[in-house]
Amino acid sequence: MNIYLDYNGTTPVDPAVRDAMLPFLGDLFGNPSSTHWAGQAAREAVDKGREQLAGLIGARPEEIVFVSGGSESDNLAIKGTIWSLCRQDPGKAHVITSTVEHPAVLNCCAFLERMGVEVTYLQVDGQGMITADQVEAAINERTVLISLMLANNETGVIFPIEEISRVAKKHGIRLHTDAVQAVGKIPVDVGRLGVDLLSLSAHKFYAPKGVGALWIRPGVELEPLIHGGGQEGGRRSGTEAVPNLVAMGKAAELVQNGNLEAEVQRLSALRDRLEEELAARLPRIVFHGRQVDRLPNTANFSLPGIDGESLKMHLDLRGVAVSTSSACDSGSGKASRVLAAMGIPEAEAKSSLRVSLGRWSTADEVNMFIDILVDVAESLWRISPL
Repeated sequence: MNIYLDYNGTTPVDPAVRDAMLPFLGDLFGNPSSTHWAGQAAREAVDKGREQLAGLIGARPEEIVFVSGGSESDNLAIKGTIWSLCRQDPGKAHVITSTVEHPAVLNCCAFLERMGVEVTYLQVDGQGMITADQVEAAINERTVLISLMLANNETGVIFPIEEISRVAKKHGIRLHTDAVQAVGKIPVDVGRLGVDLLSLSAHKFYAPKGVGALWIRPGVELEPLIHGGGQEGGRRSGTEAVPNLVAMGKAAELVQNGNLEAEVQRLSALRDRLEEELAARLPRIVFHGRQVDRLPNTANFSLPGIDGESLKMHLDLRGVAVSTSSACDSGSGKASRVLAAMGIPEAEAKSSLRVSLGRWSTADEVNMFIDILVDVAESLWRISPL
């Protein structure tokens, strides 16, 4: 029996989502920009998907821009802001972010630095947390954008975005949050968060890969990354991927119509039991980010003396799918940069695992995983030189 515990990496497509998109891979093939009957059916489907997604995050449909995924959404928010506000001289701009952001944000900021933009990378504490006071202290007269994730993809740690938004508003600074790991796992409301831009990705909440969105607060101007036919209100050109947009809308509807609070409680209980049992049976285990607010489905821990990649491979041979870091960083052979930023020693960071639960995770699977992990860890410790 295979056990999938890497829902932060990606989620399976919900059967209801698959069924919703299939007609648009067949007879409903029209281009939504066409005005004839085939195009009209496609346009109606795109509009419905936009309404469904907007409902999930407390937005209005016209505030949603469809993109290819979380990475494009982050890039559009960050580069689009700089190019819109500082078109004549980007070297006058200052951006605040953190050291534990997704590579889509960090590499975007590195690109902007090469163009002369000043970037401040806030350091997290030992639990992976930052504070609104840190953000305010980093602001200078050239700060035009703060970009901070809502929930960390490796540790699940949730940043205090609502509090940070009050700081941003006080200083008149635009705030973007990468909510890719949060949407669909916890309630997300753009009004309550107080942000100006919010990125999300469909494959994190049971829709296909290759589609996402950027929510843009009314009145916020962005320079497009992609110029062309003027789709998405001129903010993101390119013929819409109708089947994927239908799927994302249906996935959003399933989350909204389901009992998300009950699912949060269910996954929290499974995750907490997992951690408690592992702590009892593996006394050397070290948990990361466990003492602060975090996603209900995510556990991150180290087993000192065992190489994380080796541990992951042994678990894979036993039918268990877990991760050692972000899927976008996996295979690099390096210690998790998120754990390194938290001050975790390199050897400990290299012995880490991320376990992330989801819609089809069960108590039986968790129990089997515990037994398998304990067996594999004890075997590897017996031959470990550390």
